[in-house]
Amino acid sequence: MQIKKDDTVVVITGKDKGKKGKVLAAIPSKGRIIVEGINVQTKHQKQTRKERSDIKHIEGPIDVSNVMYWDAKAKAGTRIGHRIEGGEKVRYSKKSDQTID
Repeated sequence: MQIKKDDTVVVITGKDKGKKGKVLAAIPSKGRIIVEGINVQTKHQKQTRKERSDIKHIEGPIDVSNVMYWDAKAKAGTRIGHRIEGGEKVRYSKKSDQTID
């Protein structure tokens, strides 16, 4: 999976198409990610002895194929490539040809 935690991504399909957000968590075994402010779901919390009942809004996971890495220099979504620099494998933006990490 080429998208990692703390990357900025843009949604390319679905109800949140065009929105940008920061990746909060990556789930590589399922090919899904959780993005801040995207796919917000309503959860009803039952009352317990310690907590009151509440309606919570949390981000649900979305498939990694529905997002693209956001390239700040190109100001657009871009694909990610891999190359070897200094004996180390790094990710780079295919639009601006800059190293990501």
